[in-house]
Amino acid sequence: MHEITDVTAAVITRAGRVLLVRRGPGERLAGYWEFPGGKIRPGETPQACLERELAEELGLSAEAGEVLAVSEHRYEHATIRLIAMRARVGGGDPELTCHDRAEWVAPGDLERYPLAPADVPIAARLRVEADG
Repeated sequence: MHEITDVTAAVITRAGRVLLVRRGPGERLAGYWEFPGGKIRPGETPQACLERELAEELGLSAEAGEVLAVSEHRYEHATIRLIAMRARVGGGDPELTCHDRAEWVAPGDLERYPLAPADVPIAARLRVEADG
């Protein structure tokens, strides 16, 4: 059995759309779309992790907010606990470093994207919220 790795994911909205990024070639799960974020380092809070990852991976200055949902998924290589939090970002567009695409997606269109399995429940939660 795999040890559980805690990972963060940012739910960033702009004009009613949410930010998705696609994992680039050579990355694990290449070609899959996900909410941006990354692994929590020892001694790091989920909020601090999310803010660091958004700065490192996308060049975005962010403030992590409340936890929206938690999803656990067992991949072949690891079991992760994905902690999705709302995040507010300063101006500017994402600068891609380890992802090859970024798109702002309406919640109702999230199912059109091949999402990483751990991100699917987060997208479902956002669709339900949007349907109100």
